[in-house]
Amino acid sequence: MSGGPAGRGTGPGGRGGPGPDGPGPAGIFCGRDLFGSDVIIRTALPAEFTDIGDIRVAAYQADGFLSAASRYASTLRRLGTIGDGDILVAEEDGQILGTIMLQPWPAAGEVVRGPDEAEVRALAVAPAGRRKGTGRALVHAVIDRAASSGVRHLVLCTMTTMHAAHRLYEQAGFSRLPDRDWSPEPGVTLLVYGLVLPGQQ
Repeated sequence: MSGGPAGRGTGPGGRGGPGPDGPGPAGIFCGRDLFGSDVIIRTALPAEFTDIGDIRVAAYQADGFLSAASRYASTLRRLGTIGDGDILVAEEDGQILGTIMLQPWPAAGEVVRGPDEAEVRALAVAPAGRRKGTGRALVHAVIDRAASSGVRHLVLCTMTTMHAAHRLYEQAGFSRLPDRDWSPEPGVTLLVYGLVLPGQQ
């Protein structure tokens, strides 16, 4: 998918307006995080895919959502690396703090039902990016990216134990879609959330 326009404002507190310091020359958000550091959210570069995979796996393992023997680790590392999605990163002083991915139909998973939908996947924040609004900024940035790509309906699935992520998605406007909940394997249920994008109803 094509990238969003340079300088498109997506501040941690909301979508559509410039960041606290105004739009910058690179990325879809340029501004200051809660601790006063300069943060850019932009499209990932292919040379960064390995590091992004490491951040995803480390974040899921640190929070207890991924065991060392889980086969899903390879999926996390691979997502978006073969042109099947749009990976965004949050960067501060050259360091990647977090990442999120927008995956369109038909590459998206079982929860996406048609070409006007896309899936949000693989939100992960490194330790250095936590407690400074990185996850919230990434979620709002991916919503803007989806809207600019003509997506009508965003969906995502999350584990039942990801309570902090649930709050983050709900604060961004997502609501539960229990009719789409699904089980990738016996004993595992994934909760599905959805968001109809402004102007796309």
